[in-house]
Amino acid sequence: MKFDYLIYIGRFQPFHQGHLTLVQQALTQAKKLLILCGSAHQPRSINNPWSVVEREAMIRAALPPEAQERIVVCGISDRMYNDQKWVGDVQDTVHSVLNHGAPVKSLSVGLVAPPQDEGFLDLFPQWPQLALPEIEPLYSFKLRDRYFNQQELEESVVPGSVRTWLNEFKRTDAFSDLAEEWRFIHDYRQAWAYAPHAPIFVTTDAVVIQSGHVLLVKRRARPGKGLWALPGGFVNQDETLQAAMLRELREETKLKVPLPVLIGSIKSARVFDHPNRSVRGRTITHAFLIELMPGDLPKVKGGDDAEKAKWFALSEFKKMQEQLFEDHFHIVDYFLGQI
Repeated sequence: MKFDYLIYIGRFQPFHQGHLTLVQQALTQAKKLLILCGSAHQPRSINNPWSVVEREAMIRAALPPEAQERIVVCGISDRMYNDQKWVGDVQDTVHSVLNHGAPVKSLSVGLVAPPQDEGFLDLFPQWPQLALPEIEPLYSFKLRDRYFNQQELEESVVPGSVRTWLNEFKRTDAFSDLAEEWRFIHDYRQAWAYAPHAPIFVTTDAVVIQSGHVLLVKRRARPGKGLWALPGGFVNQDETLQAAMLRELREETKLKVPLPVLIGSIKSARVFDHPNRSVRGRTITHAFLIELMPGDLPKVKGGDDAEKAKWFALSEFKKMQEQLFEDHFHIVDYFLGQI
């Protein structure tokens, strides 16, 4: 055994034969394998259909009992706009797991990753990379498309035990909702399939803060139906970004604050453009931070495509990551760090 621990970071949505091959190879080189499941605490979506608990169930189902005893599975939250914070989360999790045994300095620790995911390894120079033989890459997004389109996943790409688990999941309400969301997104993308260039959508979002509260709306329609989100939407052809943000804010929340006061309360703005921030396609949003003067919270009411509008205490908001649409939790988190 070359290592006491190897660390394998991935999303495993779902756990497929490529993942299993790397796990098996890692267990020949390490006493224990720490599997870190990314995108933890996200709401269900067609990109992240399964929770950490469910992904751990898939992983363990694919392994014999003796191998299961040698793996530890933990979740890691995304930090879309703060790589160093994400690196710190990984380090903290690794140290927490390893400190249950011998002191960290006395343990040999390494990283394992498939060739297509090796880009992040430079973020952890303290842990050497385990050299592994080349394997045929499998792309999880293609498997998810086939799965939600009710196509069979062969055992050559997904372990038989995982196929059984996935077939059981098809009987749940969660699958029905995800499959409907997948069909919506599929049709949405098809509408742009013959455009000469892949479309880039431009949206705006309003982060309204007052007296330790943030204003959110509950989405009435797909994608993300039923999730909480920032008031916002697409920019019309005849309006500026700021005008679009203010229009969407008032349409979706009926916020009873005069327009000059809203404009005067804009403290900052930032572009959020992570390539994977939206399942609809490449969508760049311009978010504006509006800090209203302390006082009684103005009455709000859902309107347009918002089912409901509501003020949330920041202490409550910080626990709502699994209920927030797309990257809206990370957008608010970013601005809270600037206040």
